[in-house]
Amino acid sequence: MSLYLFDTDTLTLFERLHPAVVRNVFFHLADDIRTTSVTVEEQLGGWFAMLRAARTPQQIETAHVRMSEAVRWLSSWDVVPFSVAAVQRFQDLLRQRLNVGGNDLRIAAIALEEGATVVTRNLGDFRRVPGLMCEDWSV
Repeated sequence: MSLYLFDTDTLTLFERLHPAVVRNVFFHLADDIRTTSVTVEEQLGGWFAMLRAARTPQQIETAHVRMSEAVRWLSSWDVVPFSVAAVQRFQDLLRQRLNVGGNDLRIAAIALEEGATVVTRNLGDFRRVPGLMCEDWSV
């Protein structure tokens, strides 16, 4: 059994029933598919920003409803936390100046510590991380 970690984009594609992602999940039912606390933070951060920007009663209600749906969806996932070992790995990756965004590097550090494969459409950035396994299930 292999461990796969969905990045934020792939998790969103799966939530929206992207056909290729759903098909690939079906092909990997015997594997362990999770996401990371970094992805949860990104998703919830987006909803918190929407809540803060809402002005009208309808906007406020919509933001709260959609955030509630996101929390329900995210709670159905096994979430791998950003451990002390992953934080240290992230700091090492930062020193390498790989030209990869901070949250992507955090996800990569978690995957490296867990021996996991990152599932992402952003292969260009993730492939810059030495030793990281990554796949695109959206194709």
